[in-house]
Amino acid sequence: MVEIIRSNDVVLMSFAQSLLEDAGVPVLLADTHMSLMEGSIGAFPRRLLVPDDHGGQARRILTEAGLAAELRDG
Repeated sequence: MVEIIRSNDVVLMSFAQSLLEDAGVPVLLADTHMSLMEGSIGAFPRRLLVPDDHGGQARRILTEAGLAAELRDG
């Protein structure tokens, strides 16, 4: 799995997840429960992960949607 976005912005994560799932890219939203357990104070951001072989496709989709600034290096 490769990390595509790491953020505490619930709307951003939901939007990115929706874009990728609509394009048929498998998505795992990690650390959701941990973020909720700590009270959403920002100590544990959520991570959007995709399989290694879908990383390039996911980056293209999110870049075309205007989310290039949110992408993790890699």
